[in-house]
Amino acid sequence: MNPKTLLQAIAVPADWLGLRLVRQTATRYYFRDGHPEQQGREDTWGAMVEVSVQGRHFYSATSDVSPSGLQRAAQRAYAYAANPAIPHTHAFPEPPAVTGRYTSPLRQPWWDLHPKELAELLVKVCHTLKVSEAIVCTRAALVLTETETWWVTSNGAEVHQTFYYVANHFAATAQVGTETQTRTDHGTLARCYQGGLEWLLTDDLWARVERIGAQAVELVHAENCPTMRTHLVLAPDQMLLQIHESVGHPLELDRILGDERNYAGWSFVRLEDFGHLQYGSPLMNITFDPTVPGEFATYAFDDTGEPAQRVYLIKEGKLLRGLGSRESQMRSGIAGVACGRSCSWNRPPIDRMANLNLEPGSGDLQAVISEIEHGIYMESNRSWSIDDYRRKFQFGCEYARLIENGRFTKTLKNPNYRGVTLEFWRNLVRVGGPETWEMYGSPYCGKGEPNQAIRVGHGSPVAVFANVDVFGGG
Repeated sequence: MNPKTLLQAIAVPADWLGLRLVRQTATRYYFRDGHPEQQGREDTWGAMVEVSVQGRHFYSATSDVSPSGLQRAAQRAYAYAANPAIPHTHAFPEPPAVTGRYTSPLRQPWWDLHPKELAELLVKVCHTLKVSEAIVCTRAALVLTETETWWVTSNGAEVHQTFYYVANHFAATAQVGTETQTRTDHGTLARCYQGGLEWLLTDDLWARVERIGAQAVELVHAENCPTMRTHLVLAPDQMLLQIHESVGHPLELDRILGDERNYAGWSFVRLEDFGHLQYGSPLMNITFDPTVPGEFATYAFDDTGEPAQRVYLIKEGKLLRGLGSRESQMRSGIAGVACGRSCSWNRPPIDRMANLNLEPGSGDLQAVISEIEHGIYMESNRSWSIDDYRRKFQFGCEYARLIENGRFTKTLKNPNYRGVTLEFWRNLVRVGGPETWEMYGSPYCGKGEPNQAIRVGHGSPVAVFANVDVFGGG
């Protein structure tokens, strides 16, 4: 298969043609209490044909990637583009004539292990999680995905990218009497990376598994998180969601322009805020960075052919630019990023997060908490709620510890906190150093009509916020 030859064989009198081919294989292993719950492989293969006629841009997708199937798809798209009776809201900026390749770093290919060996590993994880009779349920999951994309255009673009994704999830549920607590490996399916088994078979794998089980039992016997207004210290695995919901989604330009209002909500951010709004304290530095090796949403080009680069969205607390592709940049007049992304061959690219990271400050975890007389430290998200404008939020975590006189003391269960986005980020008073920086991700960021669930990555150090409302769930 030669994508360029397939494109050249399409015969429609369009001003511009684009062809995006996507082939994906996903293998899933899910175990509960050491028994298989779901195992299987899913293969998808299709194409999106794009045409532009006098600035009117339309798409047509097909699972038939033969020359005749692509021709039919192109004719459908052209029929819409050439029909002035069909509404079209804005002109289409022609994509750049880029060329390049990208392949995820893969130190230990997952095909080095037979599927039976991977299944046996997950069974062992389930058994290892059961550290005591108080553990009533254990889960282990592994999802391995290979995605290959080709992007070719009539003006000379030619991009080939191959992605290897690995995501794992471990969880233990403990019960004593009527009290039940679940502890996971940094949140539900949060250990998502690009690469191979090096992200699963880590040096601390079995110690981490045992700790999950032990902390589930620990939580069953712990006190409820108290209700108070205090310093809140968030671990990187909870900063994953904090960044995602209260920074990422509000900065999407298509959402600000109203495109997502019907489905996923709007944003409190206005176009005139860019370059002026003090989003957070001077310690807040947020980068859009699809270039981090191993992070879940790393790539060399987005799905519109825009080259990826690291840029600041927020620097020293000030809002600089939005999460907007070339199309949204043209419509809004606001600087954006290479974030035109689609979840599959049958979806068009829209403005999406990729890797959105909080840059580190200084100090290890002990140094970060050493000056806190009283506070709460929280890990691993388990619940969230945020309003349609991304102003007010309430998040719950799995695990917490009380901080007293600069040291961890009690373990606390059912920890929750709430806030208002700008007030919360303006109360950022300490950011941990590179030694506390960790990256996680999610395969399920939902947006768009029809819906698109896409992969995102978020890296962060430990972060401290002052004057936060925390409360328990007892």
